[in-house]
Amino acid sequence: MLLIMETLKKQLFHSIKEIILQARQRVFRMVNSSLLDTYWQVGRLIVEDEQGGSVRAEYGKNVLKELARELTEEFGKGFDESNLRNMRSFYNSFPIRDTLRHELSWSHYRLLSRLDSDEKRLYYLNESITNNWNSRALQRQINSLTFDRVLVRSTEMTGVLTAQNILKDPYIFEFLGLPSEVKNSEYSIESAILDHIQQFLLEMGKGFAFVARQQHIVTETSDFYIDLVFYNYLLKCFVIIDLKTGTLTHQDIGQLDMYVRMYDDLKLSDGDNPSIGILLCSDKDETIVKYSVLSDNNKMFASKYLLYLPKEEELKQIIDEDRVRFDLNKEIE
Repeated sequence: MLLIMETLKKQLFHSIKEIILQARQRVFRMVNSSLLDTYWQVGRLIVEDEQGGSVRAEYGKNVLKELARELTEEFGKGFDESNLRNMRSFYNSFPIRDTLRHELSWSHYRLLSRLDSDEKRLYYLNESITNNWNSRALQRQINSLTFDRVLVRSTEMTGVLTAQNILKDPYIFEFLGLPSEVKNSEYSIESAILDHIQQFLLEMGKGFAFVARQQHIVTETSDFYIDLVFYNYLLKCFVIIDLKTGTLTHQDIGQLDMYVRMYDDLKLSDGDNPSIGILLCSDKDETIVKYSVLSDNNKMFASKYLLYLPKEEELKQIIDEDRVRFDLNKEIE
């Protein structure tokens, strides 16, 4: 009897789960179609308006900047200047509205719009649909010059496009006016370490205020996701934390330096001091903690920042503890 009841309960669960997943699919398709149509029309209006300008280059630059300011105030960061440029490129790359494939997301079309020929765009568009690539898989294929090398579909391709993945696309959230920081519900060593670091910094009582987790930073050419961002109101600066779970490379260090420079360019207000980056590496063989201090800020870092920032040994201890705890939990499972 108990077995029958358990079976019926599982059937009920799976039936309800299927209904919810189908509903999410419908929501995604409706929102994504609306987003693409909206961005295409905005791009068309920008292009047409620029073509009517008397001094096209300077006119377009000034109008876009002012337009972005007004739209961002009204509708949020999904309409900032870099995204307006993306909409303009979107329209220029896909001028015929009926050719848009709404199975793909805005993140896909941003990547496709940067390609330098219609042939490449068509190839990667079709391959994305056929192979069910999400935007990160598409980016990997473009970076590896798949089109140029005329590769057939890879059987080792990862990064499947699903409604659940795309519903987490920050552009969907920005378009709806919702927060784009979506916490991954899957427990992992990365999330365990970031949870612990976040709690530690907020509780150590040295002026740390939480800003964002997996913060989405957009430039004209790329998307970046910063693991953790804090603001220290005693130091009056942002503190950026980047976590690597594999072997540390020079590219990882360079990327953090780039994050710090980019954050200073995009986020600093009057009175803010230069940002500081902390690179955490939780490789199984060695725990590494490095501060990213741009050369012109070394003196300030040594004399003032170190009074309020956590010591490298403290951060290493947190990572080591979480790694041991995570490994033990995996063994118990």
